[in-house]
Amino acid sequence: MLANKLRLAYPIVLVLGGLALSFVAPFSNITIDPELVFLIFLPPLLYEAAWQVSWKEFWKWRGLIIGFAFPIVILTSCVIAFVSSALIPGFTLALGFLLGGIISPPDAVSATTIMQRVNVPKSLVSIIEGESLLNDASSLIVFRFALAAVITGQFHFQEAAVNFVLVILIGILTGLVVGLIFYGIHRLLPTTPSIEIVLTLITPYCMYYFAEHFHCSGVLAVVSGGLFLSSKRNSMLSYRSRVEGLNVWANLVFVFNGLIFLLIGLELPSVIRQLEHVSLGNAVLYGLIISFVLIATRLLCTLGTSVLMRFMSRFIAVSDPNPGWRGPLIFGWAGMRGVVSLASALSVPVLIQEGQPFPYRDLILFITFIVILITLVFQGLTLPWLIRKVKLKDRFTIIPEQKQEIIIQKKLAQASLRFLEEKYSGERARNEHLDNLFSKLEIDLKFFNQELEESNLVWQNSLKGYQYIYLEMLEQRRDLLKKMNRRAEFDEELIRKYLSLTDVEEFKVRELGLQKFGTE
Repeated sequence: MLANKLRLAYPIVLVLGGLALSFVAPFSNITIDPELVFLIFLPPLLYEAAWQVSWKEFWKWRGLIIGFAFPIVILTSCVIAFVSSALIPGFTLALGFLLGGIISPPDAVSATTIMQRVNVPKSLVSIIEGESLLNDASSLIVFRFALAAVITGQFHFQEAAVNFVLVILIGILTGLVVGLIFYGIHRLLPTTPSIEIVLTLITPYCMYYFAEHFHCSGVLAVVSGGLFLSSKRNSMLSYRSRVEGLNVWANLVFVFNGLIFLLIGLELPSVIRQLEHVSLGNAVLYGLIISFVLIATRLLCTLGTSVLMRFMSRFIAVSDPNPGWRGPLIFGWAGMRGVVSLASALSVPVLIQEGQPFPYRDLILFITFIVILITLVFQGLTLPWLIRKVKLKDRFTIIPEQKQEIIIQKKLAQASLRFLEEKYSGERARNEHLDNLFSKLEIDLKFFNQELEESNLVWQNSLKGYQYIYLEMLEQRRDLLKKMNRRAEFDEELIRKYLSLTDVEEFKVRELGLQKFGTE
């Protein structure tokens, strides 16, 4: 609520709030079992992200997304590995790759939360969301191999490269197989909306568990399975399941994100107390330098990709032959770190083989926390300012979103009216309800035609007045229903049903009407 009041992204306020709470005695020793971090938080967060991403936009920008998800994550991990091993005494290259795998993936939740408050092109948001799906997987694969190298003390490049490909392919295949099984359950068994929603909650955990059981990428399993089931949502879920499930998932993800960002702040004092290898001052210095290197590396990668795409457009077709510098600059600055980095850092084991403490675990945790705080607070607070300063224009949206919405509604009304006229025109005179439906569609069509005439301000003003009156009428309807509920002859369940229908009616009026005029 404070974040909304201050017009800030809520992850920033939650991290700072968690940090403030950590200095209060009851909250000073909050910890979580590292082995459970991935299993509890990652599957539902990744699955929901896969359901929300636009497959059409994902495919359109697939070159950029895959480029940032794999080569640039690996490049970032390499840069962090060499810088950290050169900077920190006794810090090996394997530990550097481990740290790089932890802090290389940006967090889409923070970036998209900020971008919802400012005017940015939809294409940029789509690329960030698509990137976040795949770079989580690639960074965690780097993390896994680096972790194995630290524990065993051995690293064979050829074997690692083959395993890298196998982990990706088997992870994707596992996700698709589990997704297909759940698709069959939804389609063939006599489910109810409640059962279907519970099944969607179980699905990501099954995908993740089975993939990890076969020692492949649980993250890619959840992402691939989620994308597959997302494309089948209309055929496997009933309309009630889709509506109710959307609300359940929105709240679940909000709570999980809230917990994980609070945990970032709450864990920091505990991590500071665990520092043994270096002094607090040196640890802070290492964290600040690595944060700067990370930000600079991403900016150089995004701006370099812009130059590369312009060069490649001379020889092959690319999604954007002239990206310029504004979009890549914002895209690079939007690389805040968050949930996945925290989960990775906390999952580093305390002990390795033969009961030996994991080397530099305390410092890796501390640097990760510093990187998250710096990128989330510093970049997060300055991103809206940067977006306003560069004045980025949407070069890919042919029709403005507001006009698209009216055209969609117009085409739906036209198609519905054409269907009724072709099949049931003879019934209109005999069926009063059908006649009312014809009349409603004709009025809607007239409205949409006039709405598309931008100069028709009188029409828009009259519509605005009509909508305010309509909302006032709905409030009167609620008052009447509440009065009726006090009388013994009316069933409260039926009253609640009509109150819910009134809420749906208000939602339609506010979402499809008043937003066009910038009112709430």
